[in-house]
Amino acid sequence: MNSEQQEAILYIALRAAFADGGKDEREHAEIRRIAGAMPGELDFPALYQDALLGRRSLAEAASALQAPELRRYAFEMAVCVCDADGAHSVAEKAYLDELRAALGLDAARGEAFAAEAAGVASAPLEPGSPVEPAYAATMTGAELDKMILNYAILNGALELLPQSLASMAIIPLQMKMVYRVGKAHGFELDRGHVRDFLAAAGVGLTSQYLEGFGRKLVGGLLGQVAGGLGRALGSAATGAGFSFASTYALGQVARRYYAGGRTLSADMLQQAFSSMLAQAKGMQSTYLPELERRARTLDVSEVIRSLRA
Repeated sequence: MNSEQQEAILYIALRAAFADGGKDEREHAEIRRIAGAMPGELDFPALYQDALLGRRSLAEAASALQAPELRRYAFEMAVCVCDADGAHSVAEKAYLDELRAALGLDAARGEAFAAEAAGVASAPLEPGSPVEPAYAATMTGAELDKMILNYAILNGALELLPQSLASMAIIPLQMKMVYRVGKAHGFELDRGHVRDFLAAAGVGLTSQYLEGFGRKLVGGLLGQVAGGLGRALGSAATGAGFSFASTYALGQVARRYYAGGRTLSADMLQQAFSSMLAQAKGMQSTYLPELERRARTLDVSEVIRSLRA
């Protein structure tokens, strides 16, 4: 995949992030931060501005993607970005319909993928799926630590896989982890509570997905269109480290928050998450072999079925 193709796919994904016009300023600020910090040769800040202002048409972006697999991948990425914070809205559906037409994709296939992604985005918080770490209603501190670590390893492994829905599964799994941590401390949480906790900690759903996708794009981890799982594992550190660290940090901050009776302020939550994220990034190299082993045994279709059950 050359730089022009990378730029076109990223532009399409960024346009998807702004499609409903409903992102709050925190999410916009986080997307701007990601654009400014993304490695590689592409001018991400300029792409951000172009996408925010719609400076080029979807047809122009699509013209850089001649290969059918690249066009399908661009559409799948856009669907996943729209659904990262929940099933897509009417405005986002209109954007996806326009994009599908610009890419010349089959309507039935596009709708089928969109329905599958929506099912992942709205996955129930319980019961636990067979692919998730072990869980019990009452857990010791050591058992909670182990569960959080295993969620981090699972999400890091998913980041290595080429399928777009593998990355899509990471946020629902993070939400299920937070739900379990809260329940272990006597709190019955619904989806709104979990989303509020993530937002208070400074974890944007759309921006987190975009960051993981952007790192995979510039890091050569998109094995579906660039060489398969072997290549992805050979470049593991970038994407897997991102998802491993963010999941681990989120779980540990959730444990502290619910163990303390939900008394931490938003500022304290954000500081705790930033500190724990730095610590988790330092653990990446230790667990990288385990992430690679888990990636080789994961069946994405099984993960998706389990999440949607």
